[in-house]
Amino acid sequence: MDSTKRRFLSAVTAGAALIPVAGIGTATAGNIIRNNQSADRKGQVGKRYAMVVDLRKCVGCQACTVGCSIENQAPIGQFRTTVKQYEVTLDDGSKATREAKAFMLPRLCNHCENPPCVAVCPVQATFQREDGIVMVDNSRCVACAYCVQACPYDARFINEDTLTADKCTFCAHRLEQGLLPACVETCVGGARVIGDLNDPSSEVRRLIAKHQDDIKVLKPNEETKPHVFYIGMDERFTSHIDGQPAIYDPQGEHA
Repeated sequence: MDSTKRRFLSAVTAGAALIPVAGIGTATAGNIIRNNQSADRKGQVGKRYAMVVDLRKCVGCQACTVGCSIENQAPIGQFRTTVKQYEVTLDDGSKATREAKAFMLPRLCNHCENPPCVAVCPVQATFQREDGIVMVDNSRCVACAYCVQACPYDARFINEDTLTADKCTFCAHRLEQGLLPACVETCVGGARVIGDLNDPSSEVRRLIAKHQDDIKVLKPNEETKPHVFYIGMDERFTSHIDGQPAIYDPQGEHA
């Protein structure tokens, strides 16, 4: 583990109590496991959840990472969501114009319309609810890691404590109680917005419509139809980290 990660994990431990996430005080490892073992595979019927991330507002503070770690109690060093920093050298062929640019990119499960992780699971432990949220049933998972390998977004891992596949669930247990996911609630810049694409008045629909020429998804060539949308992602950056960007209009399917 490098020194940067050690400092970050120390900050997580020292500052955990300062992150104001409603309901965190009642979260336990047993609760989280039970949430993932829910027999209800339908979810919130009639909804289709998605997240919009405005990169212009992300400051890379990692409050979302800390909030998620507290709420979902992932093992130290394993994260359901985090903000990664990339440095890209922009070069048009002239050394005089060569420059390095750094940018922040929040990463998490994309809760795809066509999730490859579901198709490869041999025991149907990974499944997608009718509201679009991809979940893992810990009572079925055998930790074969096929889903980890199939995910093109590096959004899955084998939990060192439960020895089962783990990932972001959009904090489905919080959404069902009318609460925001921990990462959304703790985002100091208001960069993350979650909502129902089937609701014409939802904030995610409004943002997508307002920024329709600037909405991008990661790895569009994978044809998974991700439901985490980014505003303010420079195409020059995207081409370096995830292949050529594309604009995916979810309103065409959910209008």
